[in-house]
Amino acid sequence: MSVRSIRYAGLAGVSLLALPTLAQAAPAPAAAVEAADDQAAPAAAGTGQPPRQRTVPAGAPSGDIIVSARRRSEVVQKVPLAIAVLDARAIDATGSFNVLKLTQIQPSLQFYSTNPRNTTVNIRGLGQPFGLINDGIEPGVGFYIDQVYYARPGSATFDFLDIERVEVLRGPQGTLYGKNTTAGAISITSKAPSFTPEGQVEVSAGNLGFVQGKASVSGPLSDRVAIRIGASATKRQGTIYNVTTNAHVNSQDNLGVRGTLLYKATDTLKLTLSGDYNRQNPDCCVQIYVRTGATQRPLNRQFAALAAAFNYAPPSTNAFDRVTDLDATLKAKQIIGGVSLRAEWDVGPGTLTSVSAWRFWDWTPSNDRDFTGLPITTVSQNPSHQDQYTQEFRYAGTSGKLDYVAGLYGFYQKIDTTGSQVQGSAASRWLLNPTSASASNPAVLNGLASYNDIHFKNTSLAAFGQVTWHVTDRLRLQPGLRVNYDKKTGSYIATVVTGTGSTTLTSDQRGVLAPQSYQPKFSDWNVSGDFTASFDLAKDVLAYATYAKSFKSGGINLSGLPLDSSNNPILSSSTVKPESVNHYEVGLKTQFLDRRVTFNLAGFWTDVKNYQATVTNGQLGVIRGYLANAGKVRTRGIEADASFRPTSQLSLYASGAFTDAKYVKFVDAPCPPELAGGTTATAGQTPSAPGTPGGISPAFCNISGQWLPGVSRWATSHGGEYRVPSTLFGDSEIFFGYDGSWRSKFSSNPSRSAYTDINGYYLANIRTGLRVNRTWEVYGWVRNVFDKNYYEVLATQSGNTGLVVGQPADPRTYGATVKARF
Repeated sequence: MSVRSIRYAGLAGVSLLALPTLAQAAPAPAAAVEAADDQAAPAAAGTGQPPRQRTVPAGAPSGDIIVSARRRSEVVQKVPLAIAVLDARAIDATGSFNVLKLTQIQPSLQFYSTNPRNTTVNIRGLGQPFGLINDGIEPGVGFYIDQVYYARPGSATFDFLDIERVEVLRGPQGTLYGKNTTAGAISITSKAPSFTPEGQVEVSAGNLGFVQGKASVSGPLSDRVAIRIGASATKRQGTIYNVTTNAHVNSQDNLGVRGTLLYKATDTLKLTLSGDYNRQNPDCCVQIYVRTGATQRPLNRQFAALAAAFNYAPPSTNAFDRVTDLDATLKAKQIIGGVSLRAEWDVGPGTLTSVSAWRFWDWTPSNDRDFTGLPITTVSQNPSHQDQYTQEFRYAGTSGKLDYVAGLYGFYQKIDTTGSQVQGSAASRWLLNPTSASASNPAVLNGLASYNDIHFKNTSLAAFGQVTWHVTDRLRLQPGLRVNYDKKTGSYIATVVTGTGSTTLTSDQRGVLAPQSYQPKFSDWNVSGDFTASFDLAKDVLAYATYAKSFKSGGINLSGLPLDSSNNPILSSSTVKPESVNHYEVGLKTQFLDRRVTFNLAGFWTDVKNYQATVTNGQLGVIRGYLANAGKVRTRGIEADASFRPTSQLSLYASGAFTDAKYVKFVDAPCPPELAGGTTATAGQTPSAPGTPGGISPAFCNISGQWLPGVSRWATSHGGEYRVPSTLFGDSEIFFGYDGSWRSKFSSNPSRSAYTDINGYYLANIRTGLRVNRTWEVYGWVRNVFDKNYYEVLATQSGNTGLVVGQPADPRTYGATVKARF
């Protein structure tokens, strides 16, 4: 999204954003923001790039937004890249205070989270495998804050804290951002310490007990030292009522603190030391009854018959009654924090940058993985601790007709997990064949427990470089190259004991929880690169074409392996191959009518060989799914965005994306629930029709040609803001804003199922209020105005019972916000 800021006559200091473009720079949602000449300087300073570089000419118009997508400061409309940019005030105005909310104004961005650990961020349908997260692989969308890579996807669930801007880079960014960006990157820049005293306080309150407070203060400690401190806290009652505990769940409870110290050692050297601490501790996370769908299990082993055997019924069969009866303890506590030191030294024709960082992540969960109020699985948790260390050295400069960036990067990560799963008194009847003697004896599975000891180490080293050759004043050629080495080692030990403490298991017990012990490892070198040609067709018309060859590192399975017919782990599935990506893109970035109109287009085609998918095979012990390679997937599409400022009082935007993402070749995929659960077909047998009780199920399914999960073919966003000057409180204005988004149907299962498609939906948000002298702002807001009922995700209960559960999205919410700047 390019964000274009314009100072209005008669509205000194008030400026307006364009909105998200889907191709390159997109106009940002219509929201008042600081004038660009107020924000361009700190944006450039925050990236440490010298203002003398060619890409930011001294005469650049004050309304241009400066970004650092290519690790140097540039005007966003001059960057030959599909990039969206939002500054802090646009994010505040649209209520996009985290990545989930950001998806409503970014049609090409997808975000799914059943709990903070199991968070998926995708761009154009690619990134993290859809489903439960496996620690042994890395995401395909990089998440960066102040040039530091955040390895844990749970980082994306926190509220934005004291930020300057968010850049969403679409398409492979492997040359400059690394192997974990085959789909794109989200780069967040925090506000830098200021040598002029300043501060801001913001308080919001709304229904569902929503309270959010933000504050930041900055100023000098001496002529060469400045400090900035920011904090944010959010609380909200849960949207689901648990009749078992008489409490609301799926609540919000976030706390974040960030401190930054800037030391200008000399006129050419500055050091920035940052530290942050973020804590989430909500009563979370539940998925509740949605429907049942027939599988090929015998009828007496499907949900209706099993529930009847216990005289059980869910508290409601309408998920949007928003009630549940889950009986296991629920917890989703995570703590993320770290320290970084960035040194920026203007030397020679450019800037030498060093970024050193340490980050930690503590995850303390407790889940109800049977999704019912019955004591089937009474404990399911995998608490983890991660430490990561990163070091980057980078030099960016200009010499003659060349702009260049070169650097070295190192990454080390260690994760330790001690998990457990315990079966309850209802497990025998629910999980075992009801005609067997074991099923009628609760003691067979009651107390059966698996204790998991999981360890993971990940080392990565890289050298990279990118050059922009200004062949003429209008033509530029940009090659880039990155050489990367990866090494992953792991250990997975699952010790299973019965309710009496014995490690001697029956075949029925091993079929539910099987002991496993294996030590997977992976190492590999890869070379990625890209080449971009860009040409100025006219003064404000840029055309570009890009080819990128990138890789996503191979991985190791650390969530338990599928079992063979003897209930032994299939060790050949302990590793997955690297993804190999070929990406092609063309784009057009334009501004006209005295830059009151921005219109950008991009077309892309991405082929991924050995796509890393998270799959499940219906087994109970593989509770998190396991990793497998699909032969080939493809995503292609067109993105467009436009913003228009017909008058100084009105700004409009519209964005749209068509994304055709599918499996090109996946011939041995796990089957969807309607084709699973029966007797496995042998040679010469014909599988039964979908949903045939007691039928014959294929050993695997060919899902070539089916949709990739989690991505809609069509997605749009649109909106605007209208402002009326007022003299009620001096230099003030009354404003009204509207933001709408729509997305079409998408699949919520790795192998598409008729039971887990999520229908398309339209969302609308409004706001209206008063801005006074650029110092005060008060407004009311309503999100999901029409109270649309829709699901964020759907999933199935393990064991092929036919139970489909889901996570209803937020209902209508409303409230008010007051801000003060000083």
